[in-house]
Amino acid sequence: MKRILFSILTAAMIASCFLACSDRSEPSFGSGEDWYEYQGGPDRNQYSTLEQINRKNVGQLEVAWEYHTGDTGQVQTNSIVVNDTLYGMTATVHPFALNAATGEEYWKQEGEGADELNSNRGLVYWKDESGSRVLYTHGEWLYALDTSTGEPIESFGEGGRANLKAGLDEDAGDKMVMSTTPGTVYKDKIIMPLRVSEGIGAADGHIQAFNIKTGEIEWVFHTIPKPGEFGYDTWPEGAHEDPDIGGANNWAGMAVDNERGIVFVPTGSAAYDFFGGNREGANLFGNTLLALDAETGERIWHYQFVHHDILDRDMPAPPNLITVTHNGEKIDAVAQITKQGYVFMFDRETGEPLFDIEERPVPQSDIAEEKDWPTQPFPVKPAPYARQTLTEDDISPYAENQEELKNIVRNSRSEGPFTPLSTQGTIIFPGLDGGAEWGGAAADPDGILYLNSNQMAWHISIGPSMGEEEMASLSLGARTYVTYCSACHGSDRAGSPASGYPSLTDMDGRLDRDVVENVISNGRNMMPAFGSQLSNEELDALVAYLYGEEGTGESSEGHADEVTGSIPNVSFQISGYSKFLDSNGYPAVRPPWGTLNAIDMNTGEYLWKVTLGDHKELRAENDPPTGTQNYGGPVVTKSGLLFIAATSDNMFRAFDKGTGELLWETELPASAFATPTVYEVDGKQYVVVACGGTKLGTSGGDSYIAFALPDHLLNQSEN
Repeated sequence: MKRILFSILTAAMIASCFLACSDRSEPSFGSGEDWYEYQGGPDRNQYSTLEQINRKNVGQLEVAWEYHTGDTGQVQTNSIVVNDTLYGMTATVHPFALNAATGEEYWKQEGEGADELNSNRGLVYWKDESGSRVLYTHGEWLYALDTSTGEPIESFGEGGRANLKAGLDEDAGDKMVMSTTPGTVYKDKIIMPLRVSEGIGAADGHIQAFNIKTGEIEWVFHTIPKPGEFGYDTWPEGAHEDPDIGGANNWAGMAVDNERGIVFVPTGSAAYDFFGGNREGANLFGNTLLALDAETGERIWHYQFVHHDILDRDMPAPPNLITVTHNGEKIDAVAQITKQGYVFMFDRETGEPLFDIEERPVPQSDIAEEKDWPTQPFPVKPAPYARQTLTEDDISPYAENQEELKNIVRNSRSEGPFTPLSTQGTIIFPGLDGGAEWGGAAADPDGILYLNSNQMAWHISIGPSMGEEEMASLSLGARTYVTYCSACHGSDRAGSPASGYPSLTDMDGRLDRDVVENVISNGRNMMPAFGSQLSNEELDALVAYLYGEEGTGESSEGHADEVTGSIPNVSFQISGYSKFLDSNGYPAVRPPWGTLNAIDMNTGEYLWKVTLGDHKELRAENDPPTGTQNYGGPVVTKSGLLFIAATSDNMFRAFDKGTGELLWETELPASAFATPTVYEVDGKQYVVVACGGTKLGTSGGDSYIAFALPDHLLNQSEN
């Protein structure tokens, strides 16, 4: 009888597990008919096992369908496809569901109003015995929707949403917290990335796991350790409760090894990003790859890529879970790309580096109050995929103001990738956006890593913040501007439009006041939200100042004490987020400005490197392409193709993954700064990409475009 009962219970458990996991069962490597997770799967390898579209026929791809969301703007979404349904996000952060074969809309969620101010990179799909749901973020909230209707699942959190601040410290209540990247699922948990401010007074970037059924917190890992926790001694005593110290957050997403139960979490820098005089020490777990027990959040191992970061060297993308042959042995590895242009690779279980890493001396800050770290880690292999140094000889031949640019280099610090900011100005190369960006790398089962890289420099200086007496002499609006806005838009409000920081001069007639107030309060793209940090009086005064209705003379009586108390305690600030551009707005360094790279991670050697993108208007007909800055990543297929958009020239391209040869390209209605999605419905393979620019001066877009072969070619093989 016991044996029969045991058999019945076992069968019930298996059935329950099947229902809970049937739509989450992953192939051994890569995505098959469905593209059921962000970047193709929990390994984040952006790899498809589909072979219908191949080297022979890719040149005959045609548009299968186009879906218009109706709201033009920046779209960075890597859509997911499950059971012939495509789930995506609009430019105003609204989820929708489509027929993946036709583009027909099933539903579009309009709750919470339009958010025109932030971008979203995708959604999460999950199913159990009670039904299926998709999860996405809007502002500081994580939402769960029924996949059939798009309606909120009321049992999740409070009325269908959970607060992303739930597991953070109390002072996060009035600070900017949101998520741009989809969470990572392990069993019935969703582990969430967080985007927080990068300035002084940022929220802490703790890693939080939510119950995917209830929305309740399951565990929290403190990236700024508390007393008694590992890493506490790498910060000043009490740093965990210092309101001026925050960050060390994962914003780029994670990867999870479901078999081992390990989630791999790359983190960003501590805030303030560019001055660390108040956070002496290595600052664990900033700029670190964390291997955490996905069930409990306990640390298994870690590796810090940048000690005491003062250059905003966040980890820009999830790691790749790959298998390589190392010293004749097959090893399950985790590879992490970086802004610096390096790839680090480790044994997944032990954290042992598979290629040597050297701690080398790096240039030191000339700011007396800074306590920078004397060395930084450099992997011996692979070689950097982004250039590391810039001299006068590296100025662009297309620049019309070459002598001016050379003079900037002569008079700035430029001593390699870890050159600290200085009062005289520093060339940051690779730039703040990095070599690699959030689009991530693709990988195939052979252990080959494919990634696009920017070859772009920035030029920034740092100097003392305005003193209290000088601040007190300004009007309330001017003081608020200096405190919160001048680092990005400049003391003269001219901004750096080519770097993504618009001018704030001549506002009257250019933008409606309510739009400006909305952007200040809620943030927009790279700009954080300041609504929780500004009083109504400060907000009104700032807007008045921007519209020229408030002078910069002595402030009105009673304002000085109030505003002085709200000024963040930061003793240094940067000149602005400024790319190193020529007089026509092109990169000031010699081309190529964007590259596509294939690296054999078994050996650490490059298989090929090609230029990605082109500014044809600059070059002679027989000159090589210039490359462009690029955002969004590649997708690789078993049939030997690499698909990538990402460039500012509006093109979508397919390369031979074995050689880097360009096989096909087509012009899109807008630049696609999003990673493509590959899937199959009823025996037909599709490649879909979201088209929405607005970065790099490109036009916005509102469409998702799917490409497929003509029907008469569907059954033809490559051979």
